[in-house]
Amino acid sequence: MGEPTATSTVRTSGFTGDTAIALADSSGETATARMLYVQVTSSYRSSFGLRTNPGLLGDPITVTGTLTAYFSHPGLKSPTAMTAGGGTTPPTTPTTPPPTGSYYAAAEGKSGEQLKTALHTIISRGVTTLSYDAVWNALKATDQDPANANNVILLYSGTSRAKSLNGGNSGNWNREHVWAKSHGDFGTAAGPGTDLHHLRPEDVGVNSLRDNKDFDNGGSAVASAPGNFTDGDSWEPRNAVKGDVARMIFYMAVRYEGGDSWPDLEVDNATGSGTAPRIGRVSALLQWNAQDPPDAFERNRNQIIYASYQHNRNPFIDHPEWASSIFS
Repeated sequence: MGEPTATSTVRTSGFTGDTAIALADSSGETATARMLYVQVTSSYRSSFGLRTNPGLLGDPITVTGTLTAYFSHPGLKSPTAMTAGGGTTPPTTPTTPPPTGSYYAAAEGKSGEQLKTALHTIISRGVTTLSYDAVWNALKATDQDPANANNVILLYSGTSRAKSLNGGNSGNWNREHVWAKSHGDFGTAAGPGTDLHHLRPEDVGVNSLRDNKDFDNGGSAVASAPGNFTDGDSWEPRNAVKGDVARMIFYMAVRYEGGDSWPDLEVDNATGSGTAPRIGRVSALLQWNAQDPPDAFERNRNQIIYASYQHNRNPFIDHPEWASSIFS
């Protein structure tokens, strides 16, 4: 994107140094709050410094290292690797082939509330529930880093962390309830509190920052999780998982309808719902579902949960178009 020179300033021409670059998800990004500032150490300056290589502006670059503040801004210092080109994440081979259309046969041709009712029945039938302790090992399989079988990918941070670092201390990852468990007060008993379709690995500190906030656009940049934003009652995840978050929320609102001793979970168009069994903002979630369609990692995760653990699927990963039919 350019050469950062201050917390909110990025030079896009007339580069004066080779020591720092600014990265973003899109080459058209102009908001510095949505950029990651990267220190270019001496071994990489001849290849990636913008004064020496001004033609790199707008090109994809893959950087590996530890996230930390740089120029008092979300960044990465002392990179361990820098390579030209965008990173690719090869999908893990699904445990078994995806189900044929027969899995969703009862939902075909339906829309709105009729579709929601049909999907609730489909994804509630024959489900295996896990204990909260069992979730640890399950996440090590569902969220395994395709490039490193010893690691998991953290949801909001997007970083790869050792599977062995699960726990509750600083530097560990723990079990993030994407549908905050206080929104319905269902805790961690087997059921919605242990449903893998909305549980993901996340850094302990970042999980604490997200807390039980609803989802919406806007807020201040989260220094420890670049690309995420937050304010007093909402959280905006990084672009690469916006759709993932939306589809997890939509799944929960269809799976738990209040008929099996658990709360009737609903999606609304507000934030700050407290302990009510509701979460928002649905308009933002629908936007994210359209903006970020299911990728190989998300589809594979859905398949592993179906084949190896709960034996049900998130229908909005298989059919993202159903979200607008039900929740618009």
